[in-house]
Amino acid sequence: MSMNNRRKYIFTLLLSLLATSLFAHKNQDAFVDKEGVIRWANKEEVKGFGVNYTGPFAHAYRSAKKMGINLKDAIDEDIYHFARLGFDGYRIHVWDTEISDSLGNLLVNEHLDLFDYMIAELKKREIKFLITPIAFWGNGWPEKDTYTPGFSHKYGKDACLDNPEAIKAQANYLAQFLNHKNKYTGVAYKDEPNIVAFEISNEPHHSGTPKEVTSYIKKMLKSMKSTGCKKPIFYNVSHSIHLVDAYYDAGIDGGTFQWYPTNLVSGEELKGNFLVNVDDYNIPFAEYKTFQKKAKVVYEFDCADIMKSYMYPAMARSFRTAGIQWATQFAYDPTFLADRNTEYNTHYMNLAYTPSKAISLKISSEIFHEVPMYTDYGRFPDNTTFKNTSIDYENDVVIFDNTSKFFYTNTHQTSPKEVTNLKEIAGIGTSPLVDYEGKGAYFLDQLEDGVWRLEVMPDVVITENPLGKNSLEKQVADILWNQWKMTINLPQLGNDFSIEGINKGNQRSSQTTNGSFDIQPGTYVLTQKGKVHSWTANSKYQNILLGEYRAPKQSIEKPLVIHKETHQLNENQDLIISAEFTDKELPEHLHLTGYNDGKVVKCQLDRVKAFTYKGQINAEQLSAGYFNYTITATTSEGIKTFPGGVNGDLNDWDFTSLEKYTTRIVKESAPILLFDPKSDYAHLNKSWHKDVKLSSSLSSSRDVLQINLPKVPTDDAMTVPTYGIRHFIGDKLKSNSTFSDDQKIKIKVRTLNEVPQKIEIALIDIDGKTYGHTLSIDKKKEDYFIEINDLTPTKVIALPRGYPSFLPYYFEPSEVEGVFDWNKIEALQIKTLDSHCQIEIESIELLNATAITNQVN
Repeated sequence: MSMNNRRKYIFTLLLSLLATSLFAHKNQDAFVDKEGVIRWANKEEVKGFGVNYTGPFAHAYRSAKKMGINLKDAIDEDIYHFARLGFDGYRIHVWDTEISDSLGNLLVNEHLDLFDYMIAELKKREIKFLITPIAFWGNGWPEKDTYTPGFSHKYGKDACLDNPEAIKAQANYLAQFLNHKNKYTGVAYKDEPNIVAFEISNEPHHSGTPKEVTSYIKKMLKSMKSTGCKKPIFYNVSHSIHLVDAYYDAGIDGGTFQWYPTNLVSGEELKGNFLVNVDDYNIPFAEYKTFQKKAKVVYEFDCADIMKSYMYPAMARSFRTAGIQWATQFAYDPTFLADRNTEYNTHYMNLAYTPSKAISLKISSEIFHEVPMYTDYGRFPDNTTFKNTSIDYENDVVIFDNTSKFFYTNTHQTSPKEVTNLKEIAGIGTSPLVDYEGKGAYFLDQLEDGVWRLEVMPDVVITENPLGKNSLEKQVADILWNQWKMTINLPQLGNDFSIEGINKGNQRSSQTTNGSFDIQPGTYVLTQKGKVHSWTANSKYQNILLGEYRAPKQSIEKPLVIHKETHQLNENQDLIISAEFTDKELPEHLHLTGYNDGKVVKCQLDRVKAFTYKGQINAEQLSAGYFNYTITATTSEGIKTFPGGVNGDLNDWDFTSLEKYTTRIVKESAPILLFDPKSDYAHLNKSWHKDVKLSSSLSSSRDVLQINLPKVPTDDAMTVPTYGIRHFIGDKLKSNSTFSDDQKIKIKVRTLNEVPQKIEIALIDIDGKTYGHTLSIDKKKEDYFIEINDLTPTKVIALPRGYPSFLPYYFEPSEVEGVFDWNKIEALQIKTLDSHCQIEIESIELLNATAITNQVN
């Protein structure tokens, strides 16, 4: 063989080997078996858990341009965080309107380039994908839509489902999208081994006949399969469920679901225990034989408007009980936007800005991968400890401990099962293994005996309501890079070890002989005394490099005191003041000055950890009336007084601010106002209805909650029309020091007409146990009393009503009967009992013995 021929042979052989390498994935595509289980080619069950993330498109893309952000760098930063959180699943509904024209031709532009880049980078981290090529949405949210050339913009969502030209454009687009070769991987999406499956479109909301719906889906399937794609193709079956047979008749491989158990867009943090809302993911057509032979994935989920960490692990458990194989939270906030939370203000998820929630998702990924499909752990509250996970709502702590991994979402004192077997630790705050006062997450990973990698995230303080009306001009959270003391108590490491910074620019180097050391954000190698190793910043550990580190820069805008005053207090109770102060440095002095009944009351606030300060005003210093006060910080740059952050001290002659914090001090005999329409209406958990509103009374000068429903509405989960309202009262009950069975609930309520009405008033405890009583309301009176001993077990309504709407309306805990315990009561429930309800509620109060005597007489 000549030299040229030999070169040609070698070149041809290399091309063949390369092609074999690139396209070997054709034998690795996932498939759905006869039992409806997604499996890899080796028959192993597919499991994927992670997030949705929208960096290349829409608001995130536009915001990055406005802010001068390099989106590829931003994507790298967030994907690194995905790796640290143990995600192996990623999903996105592609904004087709930004990468297509009106005929469905794929446009090669910056959006598509960024999408390709992101997929390639995710692939490097061994993350798998569920891709939804069609979103139908405009590109505006939360802004107005801008012009885009795509078919979705031309036709709109509804027409896309029944207009022949729109359907033709979608089919064309799907084929071109699947055939598109990613410039960074060199692989077409139809062949990409890390793509587990495709979902045709996002939340289609069909209104046509079953035959029309089946025909539409078949056309999409035909287009996608014409490319040679062998991957499973799914369709959304959690919307318009009356068409569920039409969906499956089209020949899809599985159905996609969503779960927003606390509804969306409350505008503020929801209060109370919502584990009842995530106890069971009950699919009403689960017994359909066709459904049982198809795969099930959750494309989006979130416990919206909840800032605590306890919910996600319960959702992961319920998913696995329902046979779900894939679940991706919606949505991970791009870090460059997370201090504003403008993308989806009802959601808030980012490792740097919501560290406890992020570690909760990390735990949820572990749960999702270790809990077998269809495993049932019973009903709440008995199922808060399962497998290797425990959920503590009251302290907002979730702990995962499988003997090699020990993860926790907040400070706790639960020791690991087998500390000497631990290889990975991740958490927030203090535990028996790590004592740390900072507020960022940390990760400890064993590299080898006596050598560990430590990663510490910066501190975060939420400074404004992140779930309300947000803007790129409004910062809702501060990032602070501080140095704090950390103590590590690991037998595998001992007390005598070195600490060496390894991320770029981190020159810190120190030694400890007692396990304690000062630490600031960064990555470090901890080496037991006498141990020699070869680990460097460029060494690989799992799917990261040791020296990698990504975190937002310090972003303090101004000194702030974050403090929520106690609304009402019994005069025999001490007033505990808790506040956070954030600035570039800690204050020299923080104190409170207040006025009550003509007296000046002062209190020093002492730092208890990080930015948290506490003080106590003894009960004997206060008397019935109003306690108005300010908090003053003395810093190296001067004196500021809060609320308002006004320069100067309250006693300065030219101090003009009138802003004050206020606590109402009441007599021990005073009623507790459980519900006041004017102040509480905006915080009620209920389904929106135009005829349930805050209104002026028809019979008095007071504001009332008006429920004017000649016909009580229904939803997919009801058997009897019912309207329910939930109201958190846990903070109000704290204002009372003692409770007894001789107390009464007083309801001031009137009918709006001559027709008698029936409603149920109930109290809900933290375990979901609910105790209620029926009121028969007529035109003759307006004051009704309920004896505490007359409360009997009843059902709790899962409020706010979540999505999908077919999920159970009522929840019954594992133990319905029980002893009524005031210390566990946290919510009030109002429920209609007739097919109509036309009433106005002026107030609901809890009366003690003295108040009962006064009011009843």
